[in-house]
Order: sequence, then structure tokens, then C-alpha cells
Amino acid sequence: MSDVFVASDHFAHASKILQEDAVTMSNISKSFGATQAVDGLQLTIKRGETVALLGPNGAGKTTTINMLLGLLSPSSGSIQIFGIEPKKAIQHSLVGAMLQEGKMIQGIRVGEFLDFIRNIHPTPLEKSALMDIAGLHEIANRRLDRLSGGQSQRVKFAMAIAGNPDLLLLDEPTSAMDVESRREFWTSMRSYADAGHTILFATHYLEEAEAFASRVVIIHSGRIAIDGTIQDIQQQYGGKQMIFTSSDASDFDFTQFPGVQRYEKQNQRITLHTTDADSTIQALITSRCSWQDITITKGNLENIFLSLIHKGAAQ
Repeated sequence: MSDVFVASDHFAHASKILQEDAVTMSNISKSFGATQAVDGLQLTIKRGETVALLGPNGAGKTTTINMLLGLLSPSSGSIQIFGIEPKKAIQHSLVGAMLQEGKMIQGIRVGEFLDFIRNIHPTPLEKSALMDIAGLHEIANRRLDRLSGGQSQRVKFAMAIAGNPDLLLLDEPTSAMDVESRREFWTSMRSYADAGHTILFATHYLEEAEAFASRVVIIHSGRIAIDGTIQDIQQQYGGKQMIFTSSDASDFDFTQFPGVQRYEKQNQRITLHTTDADSTIQALITSRCSWQDITITKGNLENIFLSLIHKGAAQ
């Protein structure tokens, strides 16, 4: 992706709605036979927020996004987008989406496809701006069915924002992109968010959530486990990582040390995840375990996420 356009002028338009809440999900449940995919989910997203939706496979992320898009109906509960039901919000071009599923149309070229998509919307982005934002100028004449995975993702992104939607829903948007393309994609997304748009994205790249989201929602087994800013989550759940080397740690169960939630062993390198570093290091000093080269660092979002899932805090 090259020549990424980051100015917000192309996104400016008269506000289509006055509703303060972009998304309101009230006691939403969704079942597929005996499988409970979403279980009593309560979620409100304010206009202008950028929210990362995290969770392990099967947590209910994709089901939640599909219900917001009106592709699935909840088994119970109610959903509103800017105060109206999802299908009406989509009809008014208030919502754009970039989903994991979906095949490219055979034979049609990128530029032709964007013309078609823009004609669906009442107030679309200008085509040149759309191609700038998504980095599509170099492949405008290429057929959709001959694109690489990363290029296809960029076309899906362009399709999602073609109507200049107030709410953008993204399901694993960078899954097929290389590192450089991912970086440039999020540069474009920051521009879109800075213009006042609301963004909800599901991702497995926790560093993306940590770098880009103003708020993180972690779901597990169809329920919200954690909801807050990165700073709030780190303060409440972050804990510390204690890393050291040991030649005789194979017989030790470090979860018996105070504060230790879990630990990893890689050859002689030991990593303890603890909520009480002072008590943990005192226990290590008085134990029979030999150790050296100890360092203590603050836990990041990935460590918090793994700790929560590991001990079943979300259930």
C-alpha cells in the first residue's frame, strides 16, 4: 500500500444522525441449536469511540458483528445503531463493514468495482480519495479474482468506507496483510477515526488493539469479561512479568508462589506472571530454586488477555 491519504477533509460531511450512542446492545443472546454463541451481552458504544473486540476463537466476536449488521437476528434482546434497527441503519449508509468472509467477483476490475459500490450510496466518497485511502491506484485495472490476499483486504476496506459511514465494523481486517501493509492500513484508519467516525474492530493482533483502540472489550463464552480503556485494564489486571534463568526449575510449580497466576518455561528461561511482584520475589528468594539475571516488567495487553483466559476469569 502506498501514498496513504491521511487528511480528514474527504471524510467531512453533515452529520446524518444526532443519536449520541452509536451502538446499543441490550441483553443480547444468540443460540445455534444447543450452542450458546452470545449470552446476555450488554454493550454501548458512544459516537466517535474506537473499540477493539477481543476474545479467543469461539468467544462470539463474529456472531456479535453479524448481528450488528443485521445478517443474524438475536435469539433475545434488542440492538440499535444510532437509535434505529441495524437493517435500517445500513439502508441509510450509516454502517460500513469489512468482513472475513466473501469472495471477489470474477472478471471485474478494481476501479469498476469501486464505481459500482459508490453508486449504491447517496453521498459516497470521491473515487480518487477512496483509492488514495485504501492504496489502490496501482491495482485499479487489475481483476478482483487476481489479487493477492493483502490486496483483496484493501479492496474490502475501500468497499466498507465507500459510503462514508458513521460506524465502521471490521472483522479481522489485517489478517492477510504483511507488516508494512498493516501499518499503513492503521494509518488510514486513524485518519477515519480522527474525523469523528465510530469504529468497532475484532482482531487477533493484540498489539493493534493496544496501539489503536480507545477502549477494549474482551469477551469469553459469549459474555463480556473486561470493558475499559487500555490504561484502566493495565492498572486493574496488568500485574508484572518476572523473568529469570534457572538450571534446576523443572521440579518447581511456581503457581504455589504468592501472586503467580501462570508461568512458562523455555529451556532455562522462566517467566512468571504475577499480581504481587514483591511477594513473588520474596518467595523465590527463600525457595530452593536457584536463579539469576532476574528482570521485572509491566504486563502488556497480550499478557493480561492470556492470564484472564487461562484462569477462566471471563466465565
